Amino acid sequence: MATVKLDIVSDPICPWCYIGKAHLEKALEAHPNHPFTIEWHPFQLNPDMPDEGMDRRAYLEGKFGGKEGAIRAYAPIAEHAEKAGLPLNLEGIKRTPNTVNAHRLIHWAGIEGKQNEAVDALFQANFVDGKNIGDINVLVEVAETIGMQGDVTRKLLSGDSDADNIRERDAHSRKMGVNSVPTFIIANQHAVPGAQPPELWEQVISDILKQLEQAPE
Repeated sequence: MATVKLDIVSDPICPWCYIGKAHLEKALEAHPNHPFTIEWHPFQLNPDMPDEGMDRRAYLEGKFGGKEGAIRAYAPIAEHAEKAGLPLNLEGIKRTPNTVNAHRLIHWAGIEGKQNEAVDALFQANFVDGKNIGDINVLVEVAETIGMQGDVTRKLLSGDSDADNIRERDAHSRKMGVNSVPTFIIANQHAVPGAQPPELWEQVISDILKQLEQAPE
């Protein structure tokens, strides 16, 4: 059967990306004959974040105008994560990282056919384990958990391999009109922004399968 490319523009510190992935995968599990081949693409929520990251509380209060604003912003996130059955340990996250290195890891994992596993492992490290995914040691640990070579990953992360590539791809997505994540792009044509519910994805999959069946040989 023909396949359809599904490009996902995302950041591993984006809670809506974490939720959106869970919603998509629920639909994919319900339709094991789905046509999608999936590729993840980099987007930095905070492109100007210092390399060492910053204290998460200070970051959130600065972004949302104080503690109450941060609480209001995260209330629907906690609610949607709970509905999706996702563990979410927001209190455990102490630093907001620069995510260039995490995106580099996702890129290298893709070369090894382990991109989805890398995204999952980074979400787990950040949102469940409260680890700093801007820390090279944490990223090496993530790489090893999905079967990548830790020593090779450490050596790559210690240099600047593919860092410019990540920034250029991020800039390209913004130039193409992506200004929030997750953004899902179907067949290089249709952009679906946000953490859409599984029901929407099930309808999309059904529609695409119908179109593929009706397509001339």
